[in-house]
Amino acid sequence: MHMKTTKSLLQTGALALSLLATGVMAAVSPDEAAKLGTTLTPLGAEMAGNADGSIPAWTGGLPQNAGAVDSKGFLADPFASEKALFTITAQNVDQYKDKLTPGQLAMFKRYPDSYKIPVFPTHRSANVPANIAAAAKANATTTVLVQGGNGLDKFKEAYPFPIPQNGVEAIWNHITRYRGGSVRRLVTQATPQPNGSYSLVYFQDEFTFRANLKDYDASKESNILFYFKQRVTAPSRLAGNVLLVHETLDQVKEPRLAWIYNAGQRRVRRAPQVSYDGPGTAADGLRTSDNFDLYNGSPDRYDWKLEGKKEIYIPYNSYGLDSPKLKYSDLIKAGHINQDLTRYELHRVWHVVGTLKSGERHIYAKRDFYLDEDTWQVAEVDHYDGRGTLWRVAEAHAQYYYNTQVPWYTLESLYDLLSGRYLALGMKNEEKQSYDFKYTASETDYTPAALRQAGVR
Repeated sequence: MHMKTTKSLLQTGALALSLLATGVMAAVSPDEAAKLGTTLTPLGAEMAGNADGSIPAWTGGLPQNAGAVDSKGFLADPFASEKALFTITAQNVDQYKDKLTPGQLAMFKRYPDSYKIPVFPTHRSANVPANIAAAAKANATTTVLVQGGNGLDKFKEAYPFPIPQNGVEAIWNHITRYRGGSVRRLVTQATPQPNGSYSLVYFQDEFTFRANLKDYDASKESNILFYFKQRVTAPSRLAGNVLLVHETLDQVKEPRLAWIYNAGQRRVRRAPQVSYDGPGTAADGLRTSDNFDLYNGSPDRYDWKLEGKKEIYIPYNSYGLDSPKLKYSDLIKAGHINQDLTRYELHRVWHVVGTLKSGERHIYAKRDFYLDEDTWQVAEVDHYDGRGTLWRVAEAHAQYYYNTQVPWYTLESLYDLLSGRYLALGMKNEEKQSYDFKYTASETDYTPAALRQAGVR
């Protein structure tokens, strides 16, 4: 009798362990995945609105003809006639603090006379093309985490975990999210001094997911997620420097591959520092490599906890901020960007906390992420230093490129609460074109040999 009990307990324990293991590694059941497109949107957001109607139901996002597109590719604001419902200021912030992040509250304390949040009606404007939605649904039942969450297996296209079971899965949705497949963009970066004075750095970015290469071969095994090339075009002291990145899916097995072409030396060199808390390109020490796109790269240095969902005011439908009628001097002000030009809406977000693992190093000991449920884009991040002090606050002003069905950013901001300086990246108001989603590239365009050519001034 005793032997039988012991054996039964051992079997139960083994089963529990195997269930625990699969719970961490496994995709969701077909029954769960069937909710995608019914009670959940194709990307896993709640289809229904909230209880008081301040967040509406998702009905498919904006149509592709939601507004005019000008000759440079800039989009008309479909909500241009709307007025703010109210504006949050340092005087009334206590009324709204349950729907703001600690970082946003800290911005009101740091800049009580100028920081404000204009709140507009909520529009769930985003969608993705049908093939991307289908890939997310397929991924839900097949994609698994490898290497303790540091890579993906059986993954295609975008959004590996539309119904996430843990924090690292939610972060992978941001890392792999759909950004148009292949794009070329001209963007500008400013790093203002506390008094508001600044100079601009101009970039030309080219960005292609492997599946969108002209010479893509599905039969060829590859650990590459996407290719990224960034050329500095001005000022002249930096012009011609080019960064090339091959982003890997499993960065522990095969770390990100990066090269830099230095125009002054006319040399191509490997660039292992382009990862984690290595310095961001021409950012004057104001951001890390993994601050770009709010967060990028391998998640292996942090433990990730999914805290659940909440409703907060996040920058959204930021068409006004992207207007080609604006000059960069209209946007860049002392302390923070011109908040009069911003638009915030109440949206549901996933709250994910990344805590630095014991024995790992990074200048950020803890990072609080708030991810928009409809797009999986990170909207807000609070960065804490090793002493537990809230140090840097990131806000991403999002827009939906409705004509091409691409959710992305208009402008990324990263505020250093301690120095009073900040970084604004992604502005294109004065450039000769908006994002070019018709851009196509071959694998050879993203080789170290192609770098030297790209760097010719």
